[in-house]
Amino acid sequence: MQIFGKDLLRDIKSAELLGENAHKIYSPPYRPLFSYEDILTRNPKFAAVNILLYIKNNEWHFPLIVRSVNEKDRHSGQISLPGGKNEKEDLDFAHTAKRETSEELGIDEHYVRIIREMSPIYIPPSNFYVHSFVSYTKKNPKFFLQESEAVELIEFPISSLLSLPDQPKNMVLPSTNGAEVPVIDFNGYIIWGATSMILSEFSNLLKNV
Repeated sequence: MQIFGKDLLRDIKSAELLGENAHKIYSPPYRPLFSYEDILTRNPKFAAVNILLYIKNNEWHFPLIVRSVNEKDRHSGQISLPGGKNEKEDLDFAHTAKRETSEELGIDEHYVRIIREMSPIYIPPSNFYVHSFVSYTKKNPKFFLQESEAVELIEFPISSLLSLPDQPKNMVLPSTNGAEVPVIDFNGYIIWGATSMILSEFSNLLKNV
């Protein structure tokens, strides 16, 4: 696999997705499994997130954000991919992903090119059904965070995804009510929940291209 070259984008587009088999590696032990029909009966809110690839120091990276503290947000203060709720004016979920990336990171959505969609994921605590996308930008991005949504930017090299252990690290976190959950520990940044599950699928995709 060419993790430094443009061939990676072509390989990502054609790679097989592992879906729930990859998600469950980083799934909290208390997370129930729902069929698509079960999810729809819960009248979920729909959202989209985006893994935006860009080259920095001759290597592909993607941004994560530390979410702003907001008492009304179930995922307040957590680390996440850029993304958000599907709005009526969005043409499709890919448009949602691009729009939210532009709003939260301050990058013109014209420069965001969708490569492919990954497996959707349901988040029971907030009742969101999230569509995940992989995209890239040729332009060397300068990020300007939307302060109401994000307080810190994390630039994550995909080489770090390739080195994730087969058995993830487990931790008890303040919001897990004493339960150990699988986490990605990136330089002291603790990534867990839906974000780690999505990155687990992307990691497995990268390892198989």
